[in-house]
Amino acid sequence: MVSAVAKSPVLPVPKRSFRAQMHLAREDAIITAVNRLLAEKGFEAMTLDEVAIEVGIAKASLYKHFSSKEDLAAAAMVRVMERALAFLDKLQGESTGARPIDQLKAVARWTMEVQLAGEMPSLPSENSSLRAALTTNKAYVDGLMEVSERLGAWITAAQADGSLNLALPPIAVLYTLYARACDPVLGFLKGSEQYDNEQIIQMVLSTCFDGLRAR
Repeated sequence: MVSAVAKSPVLPVPKRSFRAQMHLAREDAIITAVNRLLAEKGFEAMTLDEVAIEVGIAKASLYKHFSSKEDLAAAAMVRVMERALAFLDKLQGESTGARPIDQLKAVARWTMEVQLAGEMPSLPSENSSLRAALTTNKAYVDGLMEVSERLGAWITAAQADGSLNLALPPIAVLYTLYARACDPVLGFLKGSEQYDNEQIIQMVLSTCFDGLRAR
């Protein structure tokens, strides 16, 4: 018997024009370049001329994609937040039944790997115009809130099972984890040329989760 409920036709997704595809590809290249420059120099030292040279386009072409230096940097920060959420999704999917403390260590490891690869933008200073722009960027704020909520759940669970110090406010633990994304110790150790990336990550993980006290 044929159902009386008519099915909605599946409409084909319109293909982007070649021009639109090129626009998106260039925008992606711009964000990638900004990400690297923010990691190397920070927001204050980065210039639009450097971004244009890195991408291989005229400086005026940048304004066809982003209206200001703050918008450029905010787009890079949103990209990192999207990468973080994608990593958390993958981690949750692959680590069913894993201890909360191990999830937190995996997140800290990931942030350090990204930083050592030169792909983690340095955080803006308190009085930076970028920080002001980020507070009004919905995509960034929404992403930050979601990441914080997921990590917060693991932090409270790890404190409940005795893996983390219960006396520490969860927000202090959260900010300590965020700090690993811009930890200068990584650069100092890498610059010494005495350790490889894995050794550096292991040392910083140990100091972060185990402290410096002899055991």
